[in-house]
Amino acid sequence: MTKAGVLICDPHELMRVGLRGVVDSQADLMVVGEAGDGETAVAQALALRPDLVVMGVQMPCLDGISATARLRAELPGTQVLILTACDRDEYAYAALRAGASGFLVKDTSAAEMLVAVRGVLRGDTMIAPSVARRLIDRYVTGAVAPLADERLDTLTDREREVLCLVGRGLNNVEIAEKLFLGETTVKTHVARILTKLHVRDRIQAVVVAYESGLVRPGG
Repeated sequence: MTKAGVLICDPHELMRVGLRGVVDSQADLMVVGEAGDGETAVAQALALRPDLVVMGVQMPCLDGISATARLRAELPGTQVLILTACDRDEYAYAALRAGASGFLVKDTSAAEMLVAVRGVLRGDTMIAPSVARRLIDRYVTGAVAPLADERLDTLTDREREVLCLVGRGLNNVEIAEKLFLGETTVKTHVARILTKLHVRDRIQAVVVAYESGLVRPGG
């Protein structure tokens, strides 16, 4: 039997150990690697080319949503299942729009996790029941257009450009290289973006970018 390769990405070692135990206990699944931050997750995925990446949201270095966007752009054959402690709608639809095929909360049982893993590997979209009903009609089907966000009007053209690249999974160094800017300048732009959007971190900025339609999967 050919086993599906799974890459586990979560900042908490105990969570990674637990997930490894669940996955490796199955005859058709195999953990091929682990990562504790988003940058390592992308590097490991590019090197190992797993069938599935189980990705946390609150990842250091590069958040899970941005890492998902980058992975899906570079490895379209690799599926991503987001696993988070928070079932907020905006995280869920940002993850799905970034290209994730599933969104689960961390209190999911091992049995439910395996159902989701196998569903994603089959090509299904697997969403935690607590958020599925709120999301399917509004976001997954595309029945509702992206939401206008006046906060984006406060950004300069350069800041919008930087936000787009943040939403596509680039880190500050990569953004600096792409836009021919200094890394310090990029950091300043990101800080101003967070202030103008009234968000706490890059994850929430990415959520705004996807919710408003500024960034789209594969765009």
